[in-house]
Amino acid sequence: MPHSHEHRFPDALALANALAGELRVELQEAIAARGHASLVVSGGRTPALLFEQLSRESLDWRKVWVTLADERWVDLQDPGSNERMVRQTLLQNHAAAAQLIGMKNAAASPAEGCDWCWRSLARIARPFDVVLLGMGDDGHTASLFPQSPGIVAALNASNPPACIAMQAPVAPEQRISLNLTALLDARRVILHIQGEGKWSVYQRALQRGAVAELPVRAVLHQQETPVEVFWSP
Repeated sequence: MPHSHEHRFPDALALANALAGELRVELQEAIAARGHASLVVSGGRTPALLFEQLSRESLDWRKVWVTLADERWVDLQDPGSNERMVRQTLLQNHAAAAQLIGMKNAAASPAEGCDWCWRSLARIARPFDVVLLGMGDDGHTASLFPQSPGIVAALNASNPPACIAMQAPVAPEQRISLNLTALLDARRVILHIQGEGKWSVYQRALQRGAVAELPVRAVLHQQETPVEVFWSP
């Protein structure tokens, strides 16, 4: 059975305020315990308000490492770039002092850039302190898409943690993503979702079934890493 803990809020602002406060405490405790903290974030529209709130939280951001759960293989000036979105929303205000390691690099393709990306991420101590995930209407999380080439290997919990090349099936585009093992190499995983449609998908994912059909199931049904779900309409 899934062992996720649910937090429901009346609206997106209430969720963003509460989760930003939780993340501040989590990062502060990590810094106090280990001298540094790490936060893995996702892109898309959902976390923008949260990132803006979090950027104003007061803590020693110089000791916080930030990286991405996944990235589109596009130029950093492209509107679709997750790194661009994180720089514009999270790495502002107090959080401008944080250290960001992006995933997009000079390689010609994600497949060629995976090893470089993973070596770059080795600067961040693992397990990660917090991995913040989103979820699509198709049940994907990070860039782990249903029925995408390579999804079975990406979700195989016996594979070592790594960066992997993936492809979004709709409006096909190349992506780079952490695999399931890397995403779960964390002290805490948070699934941040909004809207009735995504709540319905989440409820389906709580039921047993093929993880390749709803990849978020692989996160929700594992027993190693605590998962918390933050939702608002």
